[in-house]
Amino acid sequence: MFFLMLLSTNIWIGVTSQEDCAIKIRNLESKLDCIVSTIKDRKELEKHVPMPSEVIVHYDKAATLLSFHEQIKQMEATVEEAALSSSKRTKWQFMGARDAGSRDELHLVYGVSERTESDGAANLIQKLRAINYALGELGQWCAYKVAQSFLTALQNDERANYQVDVKFQESYLKKVVDLLHCQLTEGAAMKNENNDVEMPNAENHKPNELEEGELPDSHAVSVGEHVDEVIGAAVADGKVTPRVQALIKILLMYQHTDDFRAIIFVERVVTAFVLPKVFAELPSLGFIRCASLIGHNNNQEMRSCQMQDTIAKFRDGRVTLLVATSVAEEGLDIRQCNVVIRFDLAKTVLAYIQSRGRARKPGSDYILMLERGNLSHEAFLKHARSSEETLRKEAIERTDLSHLDATSMLSPVDTSPDSMYQVESTGAVVSLNSAVGLIHFYCSQLPSDRYSILRPEFIMQKHEKPEGSTEYSCKLQLPCNAPFEKLEGPMCSSIRLAQQAVCLAACKKLHEMGAFTDMLLPDRGSGEREKAEQNDEGDPLPGTARHREFYPEGVAEILRGEWILSGRDGCQSSQFIKLYMYSVNCVNIGTSKDPFVTQLSNFALIFGNELDAEVLSTTMDLFVARMMITKASLVFRGPIEITESQLVLLKSFHVRLMSIVLDVDVDPLTTPWDPAKAYLFVPVGAEKVMDPLREIDWTLVNSIVNSDAWNNPLQRARPDVYLGTNERTLGGDRREYGFGKLRNGSAFGQKAHPTYGIRGAIADFDVVKASGLVPARDRGHFNDYQNQGKLFMADSCWDAKDLAGMIVTAAHSGKRFYVDSICYNMNAENSFPRKEGYLGSLEYSSYADYYKQKYGVELIYKKQPLIRARGVSYCKNLLSPRFEHSEANNGEFSENLDKTYYVYLPPELCLVHPLPGSLIRGAQRLPSIMRRVESMLLAIQLKDIIGYPVPANKILEALTAASCQETFCYERAELLGDAYLKWVVSRYLFLKYPQKHEGQLTRMRQQMVSNMILYQYALNKSLQTYIQADRFAPSRWAAPGVLPVFDEETRDSEPSIFEESSPRRELRKDSYEDYADSMQEDGEIEGDSSCYRVLSSKTLADVVEALIGVYYVAGGKIAANHLMRWIGIHAELDPQEIPTSKPYIIPETIMKSIDFDTLEGALGIKFQNKGLLVEAITHASRPSSGVSCYQRLEFVGDAVLDHLITKHLFFTYTDLPPGRLTDLRAAAVNNENFARVAVKHKLHVHLRHGSSALETQIREFVKDVQEEISKPGFNSFGLGDCKAPKVLGDIFESIAGAIFLDSGYDTSIVWKVFQPLLDPMVTLDTLPMHPVRELQERCQQQAEGLEYKASRAGNVATVEVFVDGIQIGVAQNPQKKMAQKLAARNALVVLKEKETAAKKDTEKDGEKKNGSQMFTRQTLNDICLRRQWPMPQYRCVNEGGPAHAKRFVYSVRVNTSDRGWTDECIGEPMPSVKKAKDSAAVLLLELLNRNYQHKPDGK
Repeated sequence: MFFLMLLSTNIWIGVTSQEDCAIKIRNLESKLDCIVSTIKDRKELEKHVPMPSEVIVHYDKAATLLSFHEQIKQMEATVEEAALSSSKRTKWQFMGARDAGSRDELHLVYGVSERTESDGAANLIQKLRAINYALGELGQWCAYKVAQSFLTALQNDERANYQVDVKFQESYLKKVVDLLHCQLTEGAAMKNENNDVEMPNAENHKPNELEEGELPDSHAVSVGEHVDEVIGAAVADGKVTPRVQALIKILLMYQHTDDFRAIIFVERVVTAFVLPKVFAELPSLGFIRCASLIGHNNNQEMRSCQMQDTIAKFRDGRVTLLVATSVAEEGLDIRQCNVVIRFDLAKTVLAYIQSRGRARKPGSDYILMLERGNLSHEAFLKHARSSEETLRKEAIERTDLSHLDATSMLSPVDTSPDSMYQVESTGAVVSLNSAVGLIHFYCSQLPSDRYSILRPEFIMQKHEKPEGSTEYSCKLQLPCNAPFEKLEGPMCSSIRLAQQAVCLAACKKLHEMGAFTDMLLPDRGSGEREKAEQNDEGDPLPGTARHREFYPEGVAEILRGEWILSGRDGCQSSQFIKLYMYSVNCVNIGTSKDPFVTQLSNFALIFGNELDAEVLSTTMDLFVARMMITKASLVFRGPIEITESQLVLLKSFHVRLMSIVLDVDVDPLTTPWDPAKAYLFVPVGAEKVMDPLREIDWTLVNSIVNSDAWNNPLQRARPDVYLGTNERTLGGDRREYGFGKLRNGSAFGQKAHPTYGIRGAIADFDVVKASGLVPARDRGHFNDYQNQGKLFMADSCWDAKDLAGMIVTAAHSGKRFYVDSICYNMNAENSFPRKEGYLGSLEYSSYADYYKQKYGVELIYKKQPLIRARGVSYCKNLLSPRFEHSEANNGEFSENLDKTYYVYLPPELCLVHPLPGSLIRGAQRLPSIMRRVESMLLAIQLKDIIGYPVPANKILEALTAASCQETFCYERAELLGDAYLKWVVSRYLFLKYPQKHEGQLTRMRQQMVSNMILYQYALNKSLQTYIQADRFAPSRWAAPGVLPVFDEETRDSEPSIFEESSPRRELRKDSYEDYADSMQEDGEIEGDSSCYRVLSSKTLADVVEALIGVYYVAGGKIAANHLMRWIGIHAELDPQEIPTSKPYIIPETIMKSIDFDTLEGALGIKFQNKGLLVEAITHASRPSSGVSCYQRLEFVGDAVLDHLITKHLFFTYTDLPPGRLTDLRAAAVNNENFARVAVKHKLHVHLRHGSSALETQIREFVKDVQEEISKPGFNSFGLGDCKAPKVLGDIFESIAGAIFLDSGYDTSIVWKVFQPLLDPMVTLDTLPMHPVRELQERCQQQAEGLEYKASRAGNVATVEVFVDGIQIGVAQNPQKKMAQKLAARNALVVLKEKETAAKKDTEKDGEKKNGSQMFTRQTLNDICLRRQWPMPQYRCVNEGGPAHAKRFVYSVRVNTSDRGWTDECIGEPMPSVKKAKDSAAVLLLELLNRNYQHKPDGK
């Protein structure tokens, strides 16, 4: 862009002639080493960069309010006298002096202000002049708003209560506010005001005159009458000026513009500040959302983050109008606008062109507001237009300047070393002109807080030469946290040059010391990246929880075996194959009433390689029943040698078995085998023999493999595939499994059954028989077989005594059932029980009638006894403690676990399955066992790769996410590893970079330990293949030769075959049919994805930290550092690389001012290097006297305390869940707690600082803490009622850093000092809950709406708490967060008082058991919160009655930490769920009161 480059230097004022323009361009090209060019065809340029239409708007000159001006000027004169009396230095001596603490060691006395009235005079004069400017240019009402804002800002200033200079300013501003006070709507309306609007013609650029009221049709104003009335009256009374009136009319022209975006450019900050307030007063401008955009100013300063936030709002539409100073003309990424208004005419050609460049939307307007009759305005506009055209012409046709080559008009670039410093690698240059600004910018980037003002200080010295000439030198003093503090510059001919020279020398030195990058910018830490969750495209960034990717599941190399491929071509050799056999050993802990839990077949596993001994020592808990856990392990039986034919037989058995267990229909002859995962499940006998090969039950293997039943698709898995339907058909999941095409006969060309479409209707059973799946049969020989104890099954006859324990497949539904017994006292002619609560017209007279009407089955052998059976469930995940977790997740019991669901089946509808029931039940444990074995093998493999002896089960813990819902996860180890990693890296950076300040060190540490970096380390080491991140789902698990087909999460929520089902009201004999109908199928996806899983990149980062924690626990620092080196984190220094500690040369006056005996006595340690202790207690606001501030020591002290406290809690509470451990750590390691400990031990009295604001805040905090401590047994652990100054927590950490350095980097000494200081350490009994969190949990439990409403008046924030729309609590505090905490605490008190009152009223009325209890459940919740128990679990026992008179019965129980689950308390029937829960809660409260009589309310 030609003009942006051209006008950014010395052509900003315009040009006087063609030759003047050529000279300036030539000099510009020389300085920038560039060539200036432009495009000849302007229309071609405008296709890509549209030019706005230029509009001229004239306004009348404002009337002068002489009385107000004179009175304000008189105040200025009075204040100026005070300012002159405070001037104790000449201008060049005072230049750049810092606001607080510029005098050498002020000998501050705590509590006494070091400022006087005159110190605020200069600032007040600037404010009065700004008010006077607003009065003249904008009107009385605008000036009043400015004065009021200045006054409010002072009153909100934390210094307002104690600094005299602030009080001095406040007294004058109150007078100005009273003088200018007025309202915008007062006064009489003024008619017939004229404003001219000059609109250029698109073709000839000649302005068209538009009188007031003659706005173009496209800018029709519907509410202009109201605006005319209000603003006209305001103009008449002088409350606003005609210029403001004209601006409002301009904005109204665009109220119907689509995607309206506008910028109003003003000259003064005060104008940008007050105009949005004017717009907010006018309802007619309600379509505008306005904000100010200003740069740095002494009074109204806008930080960079605030500017970027405002620009972001303007970009996304939350703000549509910016009132901006020149800061918006260039350098900021502001979106295109369709209107740009110059409220104040530009002062330079540069500003004129750059502000116009903001109107880049097609069809946009650039509006210039000119005062009518102001010749200077007209002259400037003419000059700007001509200069622009001259510049453009010169860029196209260059003027010959050869006759000026030898003259001084063409200035050469000064490249002497004394005038600039250049970095060779990048070419970056800093010159004398830019050095001062760069030093100021560097100081502004140093770490600071609101109590310290970090600026460079310049001390000028005047040197008189004997010959009469005068020279100057400048001493530069940087803030105390800079790499160096003082630098003296060379002798120069002027004050300005001396200042520039010392700054240039400082830039060079800072670059050499690493404080500046090679681009000569302040080094903020290598490769800093702002914290964000997503990139510019909205995609989550790596390292965040939302960034998720597919990764393949890992398989241990030891499982690989080519032997699994033997016999696949039908060619079987006589060679023996050597394998290794491991039996599965199961030991039951606990008891169960269900006999099926213990009636299991035994299994062994065959591997191609010998497993690691750590696998054999691993015992896994299988949660098989409510009151029983099975401890499973592998036992090595020895090597075996089998022939290829035997291997083929075992492979066939393995496939047949697992296809039924996992419900995957595969054929042993065609299923693919993957050598990456080679092992087999084989049945073994109960007796152990010397030869493990003989333990295999070869008889069972042969009978199953060679059974003809596999030819019937109903006996295999997934018969729906054979029948061409899309319905899942494995039995036992309590769902209706109809065969879709059989239902309507489409599979065999039959007509639809007349009952098809009725709920539960199935196709005529004759259609099923016609398929050949069930042979036809007549009644012949029925009596003979019956007398022999045989039963006619669907395809054969069986001895009744042999059926118990077998599995049968129901031919009419495709479900499978375990045979419990034969009911000789029941047959199909028995009456069919009527379903409880059933009101329909359809009834069944007998079981035979039921099957005929519902399934179209005409039973032949109606006299046969019925089979009593129970469903075969899906294979379950037995690694998760399902019976408690599922209940906790649902908030009430998922199943009734006391009785079993039974069904009664006619034998002639049942096919006997070739797999015995005990074999299936035993095999359903195998997937869970192998999941753990495979995980252990991966952990062992990773351990071998890392190369350090650590128990593999600990590595597995570090690789297992909490989402697996197993009995262990990485979160505890991650907490410890995170703290250790932070500590090691902090120590490394602190020692390696002694010149880096705390901000740089923090950012460098972030670059080494951020989740994004750790995620990359994990990928580099392929950790994603070892991680276990999903809850185990057998339906997605790939067994050798049996790959998964569907992904069904719902299976894991189904009841287990080992559950002891117990509904309060017994389920009737047919209820399983209708229950099944109500179940819905979950979404299914192709099984190929089972080999992949989705991991968040944060999980990978967490695993790295967990591995560090595990290695630290197992082998201390040596093991943890070994792991960190392996992963790629290099944070160790050789002893010779550690720089020697810097010598501390501290003035004697400072050493005498510190009471070392008292301070060291409070700490319990004597410092060898007392300079470290001085630095640890020195704040950045303290005037620099050769002592650095504590920031670097705080950096390393924060890390060492975090590490030591986390380690202490980790090893103290070894069995504590990770969530509670995190809560303990958060309560112990926080600035609020550290600040209170510092006050408790009176460390705060030794703090060296230079801020009265900080001193007052500390004094108030100390007073509040003393009140807290006076409460018996109180310890807030950072959750007190007052907000601590961060400085107090910082010095606590910096002292820890100082002790670490003074002790020779010995963390044990640090802990020896700080453990007694932190006593009493937070424990589970003293762990406080944040009031906001406690209130939120209470309201969630009660299903009540919670809302906070915050407001601010002056410097006080008010927060109100509403529960279900009713105000319960309110609090006020200067800090909004503290006000919210206090309001929540007050609300909790009110709620508990109401609960107590309601309880007393209920007891008084004699309705304690089942009366109306408003807060009964809340009382129970309170007890659980106080005793750190899980929330109570409610369960709906019964729900019945007609719709208009429903009754609910609920039960409740709670899992206590010391006595386990309480008895289940069942309440009385109630008309609502809440009352039913209250009824149950009352009974549980009585039970708890009896059990904990010595601890009222569970305390």
